[in-house]
Amino acid sequence: MNKKTNFKALIVDDEPDIRELLDITLSRMDIETQTAEDITQAKNFLTENTFDLCLSDMKLPDGNGIDLVRHITKHYPQLPVAMITAHGNMESAIEALKAGAFDFVSKPVDLKILRNLVSSALKLKNKASEKIIHSEQALLGKSTVIENTRKTIIKLARSQAPVYVSGESGSGKELVARLIHDNGPRKTQPFIPVNCGAIPSELMESEFFGHKKGSFTGATSDKIGLFQAADGGTLFLDEVADLPLSMQVKLLRAIQEKAIRPIGEQDEVAVNVRILSATHKDLQQLVEKGEFRQDLFYRINVIEIKVPALREHVDDIPLLAQHFLRKIAKEWQTDVVKLSNPAIKALQAYHFPGNVRELENILERAMTLFEGNTISPDDLQLPANKAASDTTDNNENNLNLDPTLLNTEKETIIRALEQTKYNKTAAAKLLGITFRALRYRIKKLGIE
Repeated sequence: MNKKTNFKALIVDDEPDIRELLDITLSRMDIETQTAEDITQAKNFLTENTFDLCLSDMKLPDGNGIDLVRHITKHYPQLPVAMITAHGNMESAIEALKAGAFDFVSKPVDLKILRNLVSSALKLKNKASEKIIHSEQALLGKSTVIENTRKTIIKLARSQAPVYVSGESGSGKELVARLIHDNGPRKTQPFIPVNCGAIPSELMESEFFGHKKGSFTGATSDKIGLFQAADGGTLFLDEVADLPLSMQVKLLRAIQEKAIRPIGEQDEVAVNVRILSATHKDLQQLVEKGEFRQDLFYRINVIEIKVPALREHVDDIPLLAQHFLRKIAKEWQTDVVKLSNPAIKALQAYHFPGNVRELENILERAMTLFEGNTISPDDLQLPANKAASDTTDNNENNLNLDPTLLNTEKETIIRALEQTKYNKTAAAKLLGITFRALRYRIKKLGIE
């Protein structure tokens, strides 16, 4: 008795041996297959049947496989199509991804890579929602620019193409990368973010690819690298512009070959990882200066999504501010406070060079300074509207607390608490800050 399958795939290739290999491999995955020899036959089958996946060769008797990709993207947007390319022909693979291909696999076909690709594609079945799915993350805003960003995220989540997330510092690039992951077929697998600028250059290869015990001085045990940690999921390369040129070469090879070699190992290890990357720097400019490899730039910048600066959607500031004030109140275990209308207008008139991250920091600071239930423009201490310095008692016992002196802040607070026998109200008065501000700093600095 034949087992009924839930999935059906269209295989398009003019080579009988390849069609047979793909047919056997997919049949063993309980996927029903239909094979076509050229684009014309494939288009006829697409009209007559419903498919869950299409695998197409690049070179076909009556045209280019990329033409078929464009046809499917236009007329069957919910159908994932993967391209079979000649070995080492990354230009064609990238062109296919730009045209809308879900992913690609190179000849000779590695069956493990093929099975991973097919499994990812089939997870998109019935995932036709146009509404973004949030996990613990949220892209807040009702402006047109934010709505368009959400639509782009949904579109990119359905692909396996590398995505370059561009935008200013603090605009939410990692959040966008997480949402692309959370709305795609890899959402149940790891999302591994890595700040490329925070890894010492001498440890970079070990961090990315892992190492074998004894492979170098200090390698006291086997170590799994970031690529293997993200296997099946997504590796987010933040501040990718900070990678040294020597590491860029190795990273390019890992991405192209879909395999890595841990330090000290003889054999390569296949990895199934989607690459998302970001930086606040101008990568194209760095390429022109010779500081970033052009081939790597084209490989990670297959599709670009630009995260808008906060000044491009100022109408969303009240909603964002309300979100952050609720978040801060929850962390501090205090009541939610409000922004006065003049304070909202002051925020909307501000340039925000630090974007959403700066907005959160401004509100956090305002929460430590204001008195009452409503934050005023003066409490915000915006550069264009500096608040007058708080008047403090000139008593010689005052321990003036300068928030910029982070290295002495903890010491000063502990001294004030000891002096007041851990009476927080008295300690706050002694320090010349509000009780709310003291409680926040105690929590932030980890003072028991």
